[in-house]
Amino acid sequence: MSEAKRKPRWSRRIVNLLATVFLAVAAIVIAYRFVPPPATILMVSRAPVDGIDYRWRSLNDISPNLVRAAIAAEDARFCLHKGFDVEAIQKAMEHNERVEARGRGRMRGASTITQQTAKNVFLWSGRDWIRKGLETAFTPVIEVAWGKRRIMEMYLNVAEFGPGVYGAEAGARHWFGKSARELTPREAARMAAILPSPRRYSAGSPGPYVRRRASRIQAAMGTVRQSGLDDCVTR
Repeated sequence: MSEAKRKPRWSRRIVNLLATVFLAVAAIVIAYRFVPPPATILMVSRAPVDGIDYRWRSLNDISPNLVRAAIAAEDARFCLHKGFDVEAIQKAMEHNERVEARGRGRMRGASTITQQTAKNVFLWSGRDWIRKGLETAFTPVIEVAWGKRRIMEMYLNVAEFGPGVYGAEAGARHWFGKSARELTPREAARMAAILPSPRRYSAGSPGPYVRRRASRIQAAMGTVRQSGLDDCVTR
């Protein structure tokens, strides 16, 4: 077979493969609009060491206190943006430039709850560019396909709240011995406070850092409620 004939055949195969992958991913995204994911890549990858405690709950069975705590801690403009918070990205870039110039301080991220959900549900942990690129591709898709309420429901159900502990229900029972619907504002703030490093910090017996962060989150939860920053989820 000539080289000229071989190239179109391989090109068609590549196109067909990409189309198949796209359709498969689209089908999964649409399916997850209605059914819970059986597990995530992160859960499966850590299961041999940590096990999996994963208990899906409807958003109606999760305290609004935890919704407000998540918004206050992770994404105050969750109900206002379309997946990416341009204002937060600009502020993070300016902050990180100052940190680099000083040579000290902590770098700041600007991932929205939608972006974190895309990563947690479909991708793997880490900071490589491939994962970040896929996260960027998934984010607008789930904004359109799921809507804010489903995104928050998914986020609170797959977020890691401790080693092998996934979702609000498992987290609430692990740390406080109660269901997610019974979380008080203080308990919800503590759970949100450990989200950046749930394998390092404790919500049940918090150290100084978590106590300070939880206190700030709990105060911000009042602003979230009074300003209607949770209306797209709680109403």
